[in-house]
Amino acid sequence: MASNRMYCRWCRMVYAVPLNAQSHTCPSCCAYAADGRVYQSNAPPQQLSPPSHAYGRKRALLCGITYKGHRQSLRGSVNDIMSMKRLLLQKFRFPLSSILVLTEEEEDYRRVPTKRNIRRALGWLVEGSRAGDSLVFHYSGHGSQVRDRDGDEVDGYDESLMPVDYETEGRILDDELNAIIVRPLPRGATLHAIVDTCSSGTFLDLTNVCRVNRQAYYKWEDHRPPNGAYKGTSGGLAISISACDDHQSSGDTTAFTGIAMGALTYSFVQTLDQAKSVSYGHLMLALRNRIGAVQQALGLNRYDYKPIQEPQLSSSHKFEIHSKTFTI
Repeated sequence: MASNRMYCRWCRMVYAVPLNAQSHTCPSCCAYAADGRVYQSNAPPQQLSPPSHAYGRKRALLCGITYKGHRQSLRGSVNDIMSMKRLLLQKFRFPLSSILVLTEEEEDYRRVPTKRNIRRALGWLVEGSRAGDSLVFHYSGHGSQVRDRDGDEVDGYDESLMPVDYETEGRILDDELNAIIVRPLPRGATLHAIVDTCSSGTFLDLTNVCRVNRQAYYKWEDHRPPNGAYKGTSGGLAISISACDDHQSSGDTTAFTGIAMGALTYSFVQTLDQAKSVSYGHLMLALRNRIGAVQQALGLNRYDYKPIQEPQLSSSHKFEIHSKTFTI
């Protein structure tokens, strides 16, 4: 593979970078460079400390990536994160100190959404969690599918998260996401993932996928891995609300307000802002209706009966979606 030789101004190491890579990370000191900007932290990422329980039992990781300088950059990811942060603070009373934000706008290198930093932040989210904890993982960025190599996918493909440095460091597969934030979840703790990206229907590899039709009838599909691998929790409840099915794409659009935002994040925040109480069933229908109305107005579904973006619900445990109240 053709490559360029790069010189790290922080540790003076010379290393190779693929010729077309638009971002790169020094393998020695982990300085990250993109869009003509270099990030470096004087403190090692290991110094991320678990959130204090002094102000409650809630914590959240909000990760938004715009991929500045890339051909397929996104405009709405940081807006999504700020909107979700406001919702958590004002509607659900999350302490500010319990919310960790990763975006390219952060000056502290530990808060830039590189693969290494995302992995550590995911570990931070569940570290020391116990019964009564409410954990939130919100991701707004690119996602993709790759061929499954270990036989644990029903459709033969792994879903993946694309860090800002994915060109040099690679993707984070759903297998790893499940292992880091789903498997360790203890009894009595609850994790909600709000995943605003393409190919995200089974983003956490949860074993139950809820299919809801337009008449609000639903059924849970069994998505246990064909190879028998365990994808459940350690007794806790993990729930994922994703932007679309695994074979669909999600929208980053100005169609709602004139400001670029992910269709799922905008619809999610607006629905919860406007309702005092909502069931999971009502929430999913509201998300689909909001996104479907915008798609219809833009003419995106004109020649195809099937929606091009249909939010999905998956869970570690089955439950009655029309009677269970949504809360985080």
